[in-house]
Amino acid sequence: MKVLKWLLVGLLIFGLVGVRMVEEQLFYDPFQAFFHLANKHAPFPDFDWTPLILNYLFRFGLNLLLSAGVVYLIFKNKKWTIQAVVLMLIVFAITFPLYLYCIHTKFEIGYLFSFYMRRFVIQPLILLLIIPLFYYRQHVEKI
Repeated sequence: MKVLKWLLVGLLIFGLVGVRMVEEQLFYDPFQAFFHLANKHAPFPDFDWTPLILNYLFRFGLNLLLSAGVVYLIFKNKKWTIQAVVLMLIVFAITFPLYLYCIHTKFEIGYLFSFYMRRFVIQPLILLLIIPLFYYRQHVEKI
């Protein structure tokens, strides 16, 4: 049973990596090429707000589902999984409007700040913090 659990966790993590691997084909994101150039003086790309926002929401939703699956399979605790989802939603609720503001001001707030806000919006970075946090929590509860 343990082997199956870790195979499923690996499959979900591969799903997260897969979202990243096919991002150019799957999502509308004109800022990907902009940030890939790593040149803060590159021309600001033209974009449409509605597809941009919907694609970011869709990508976040995919990452959220896969991340919640990882947390559930590792800890087998529905309460912790819900808490992980809430934490991810809170981080997204903070970073997404900030990133949209950065876009609205054409990254005048700062190129690197905008770059990292985008990372929190499009990548499941918070999962890298949640798993060690819950492992520690699990360890403390056993003591």
